[in-house]
Amino acid sequence: MLEKPLVMKLCPNTGCLYSHNPDTAQICLKCGENLLLNHRYHLLRLIGHGGFGITFLAVDEHLPSQPRCVIKQFSFPAQYGRSYHQAVKLFRQEAVRLDELQHPQIPKLLGYFEQENRLYLVEEWIPGQTLKEELQQNGVFHEPQIGRLLQELLPVLQFIHDKQIIHRDIKPANIIRNSSQGKLVLIDFGVAKHITATALLQTGTTIGSPEYMAPEQTRGKSLPASDLYSLGVTCIHLLTDISPFDLFDVASDRWVWRDYLLPGNTISKQLAEILDKLLHNAIAQRYKSAAEVLQALNCCPPTVKQQPVNTLYSEVGVDYHQLRDLLAAKQWQLADQETWAVMCQAISKPVGSYLFMGDLAKLPCEDLQIIDQLWSKYSQGRFGFSVQKQIYESVDCDYVRFCAAVGWKLHNSHSPPNWQFSFNGASPQGHLPSRVWAGGTQWWRHINAVSARLAIY
Repeated sequence: MLEKPLVMKLCPNTGCLYSHNPDTAQICLKCGENLLLNHRYHLLRLIGHGGFGITFLAVDEHLPSQPRCVIKQFSFPAQYGRSYHQAVKLFRQEAVRLDELQHPQIPKLLGYFEQENRLYLVEEWIPGQTLKEELQQNGVFHEPQIGRLLQELLPVLQFIHDKQIIHRDIKPANIIRNSSQGKLVLIDFGVAKHITATALLQTGTTIGSPEYMAPEQTRGKSLPASDLYSLGVTCIHLLTDISPFDLFDVASDRWVWRDYLLPGNTISKQLAEILDKLLHNAIAQRYKSAAEVLQALNCCPPTVKQQPVNTLYSEVGVDYHQLRDLLAAKQWQLADQETWAVMCQAISKPVGSYLFMGDLAKLPCEDLQIIDQLWSKYSQGRFGFSVQKQIYESVDCDYVRFCAAVGWKLHNSHSPPNWQFSFNGASPQGHLPSRVWAGGTQWWRHINAVSARLAIY
């Protein structure tokens, strides 16, 4: 019987943050602080911190499943103690407003409370990578990805702006691609800074990240147009991987982001004009709403790149002629073996190597789409990664139900493939390609990873 992995508790005292308290401890072994927040949450690790608070990954001990959640701790400056009650009042008002933001691409507010002169927000934990992490891992974005980003996030911005809420801090680090659904999620609304600025009567307090901040935010004013500006800056940073500070020419008072595009990373005139208008210094010259940006975007030619299936060489040099020929001949088992081989080639691993989560993150989206389109074309839409993705999402990303739907055994045995999979035309929809290539102890996560990669392209 496997032993339960040892879980350590993190101390919530910002002056301590001792991380080696055993799971059974009730108080911090180093400073004596109570390890349970609000009598129900214990902290696992630090996620991020800034001048106005700290964010933790935590566990809710009150629920049987002990789900993970995100806890944001806001410590009110001691020298402004007389304004503390005003801050608490504002905090409650902001919590009520955040609770109104019931949207699938915004983390749910699970609770808020006060403890030891600190204020706390409890939010839904979103598994996945931020766009900042995707950029670091996969390199610059291309027009199809930017088009999808805008199509996904602009409706979210319109939703919050309609409720008179401004995000104030849009940047790649505050956009997560949900690994279980592939959807972009907007996180980290600038609540704590807003409370501090208002409670302390600091009307000039800037809220946001300087690199992505609209000009009016540097003067302490935030408008819906400020979020649109920050979204535009986010896009040009993802296209270039250059600091936004370096993409603006102070001498000529203009953005020069086009000068930093890599060779081959072509941006259409229509999208470039949309980005330029998002980035205009004058508010009156920007789009009036997120809906207006969407309208302009939808007037552009489609930006989602579709790799023609007769283009059988990818940019990394993988030859897909053999896979095409096997699929055209309905040689499903041989095609399945060839699929494993070309996936290995695409990430420069020896053919036959098992692919782990880190390997899937390196798999070029173009290669994944070529494989998917070939399977889809020659199976008349019956097989392919995109078919599996649709089935997985249709069962609410429940892997047990997914396996039942596509006719897979729940356990990924590395026994001969024909013991686990059916290689004939009567196989269930989504049965192929198989997962024979999936390695590691968490092989069931491969469908999440593949779905996320398909969502990027």
